[in-house]
Amino acid sequence: MAASPPRAPFLGLLSWPERQAVARALRTETVGGLVLLVAATAALVWANAPFSSSYFAIRDFHFGIRALGLDLSVGHWTSDGLLTVFFLVAGIELKRELVVGSLRTPATAVLPVIAALCGMVIPAALYAITVAAGAGSMDGWAVPMATDIAFALAVLAVISTHLPTALRAFLLTLAVVDDLGAILIIAVFFTSDLNYWALAGAFAGLGAFYALQRLRVRGWWWYLPLGVTVWALMYNGGIHATVAGVAMGLILRTTRDEGERGSPAERTGHLLHPLSAGICVPLFALFAAGVSVSGDALSQVFTSPEPLGVIVGLVVGKTLGIFAGTYLAARFTRAQLNPDLAWADLFGLATLAGIGFTVALLIGELAFPGTAVGGHIKVAVLIASLTAAVLATLLLRRRNSVYRRLYKEENLDEDADGIPDIYQRTEGSST
Repeated sequence: MAASPPRAPFLGLLSWPERQAVARALRTETVGGLVLLVAATAALVWANAPFSSSYFAIRDFHFGIRALGLDLSVGHWTSDGLLTVFFLVAGIELKRELVVGSLRTPATAVLPVIAALCGMVIPAALYAITVAAGAGSMDGWAVPMATDIAFALAVLAVISTHLPTALRAFLLTLAVVDDLGAILIIAVFFTSDLNYWALAGAFAGLGAFYALQRLRVRGWWWYLPLGVTVWALMYNGGIHATVAGVAMGLILRTTRDEGERGSPAERTGHLLHPLSAGICVPLFALFAAGVSVSGDALSQVFTSPEPLGVIVGLVVGKTLGIFAGTYLAARFTRAQLNPDLAWADLFGLATLAGIGFTVALLIGELAFPGTAVGGHIKVAVLIASLTAAVLATLLLRRRNSVYRRLYKEENLDEDADGIPDIYQRTEGSST
């Protein structure tokens, strides 16, 4: 009986098509992350400036259609409306990973899925332990569970590290699974009084969306009004409206028909990804990250159990969860780490995953709406993300000479044919 071919090492060279797809996603997320950093900084400066009253007046200004239950503040429009675009893109990315990416087979999915699950469970557990010790509220248990991929990639861009594509792709996959976990948590645990008629209408709209996709109906004039209707019905139904975005992203067809230049998911993602990363998420950050950072607020962060639990969960829980989950899964499956890398590289990446900005802020708003604790939670998310970024910088910069060598090998193209030479030297690689 013929011997089975050797398995590719964990965090080894990606296939050329997969690398191209990852590079496109990472490029957009990195630029969006830099814009996100600017927006978060502007929010903090504006909210703590002498003219801070203008910030809160704009954030709390209401507009919309009251008769349809959509008279919302600017802050709510950004979190319930604009973030729906973000979660729509997240749904598309998850569908791509499930159909053609690293989650399509159990052999390639087991490591990132176990790492992501451990990276959600352990932060939540550490939050619960910290809050229980201080007799605080358990409502914020889900805040430290999500990784902000755009913020993390922006940090990598700022510190100018040449992290190999496989490590960046692993971080991207972790974030995709994290986003799925976050939206499931939001859908299940953060629902208000349910309006079953509105929800029935929302699910009927999703059914129509599915039918249009399967019938190969094209044209934005079909999908845009339907998508907005589904979003409004989901909002009025008592389930957070961003769930509608993920649902539509998962419904979009990912495989190409014969003669198609791109599937509906590819075309939609290509159109909306820059909008999400460059406008929607930064605007959400602008009106979510604006909190008072006074001496009293900072003291509350480190003395109150809820914000302290968030910091411990993100900085310690994310690192331990992702690293331990990956290490144990690799040992259990006998996966061989890429010989050019070390477990210290994965530990640095796990530390970077402690940056939990966008979704953490959203869940914090849902867990503690309009309370002083909610404001302290926001400050805690900011402090934890900054701490994780600094620690990851120290860890990853120590190995940057190794990353720079691997980066050069990955991108060397001496024959200038547009395909790195390493793919033409590697037997069995897809070009």
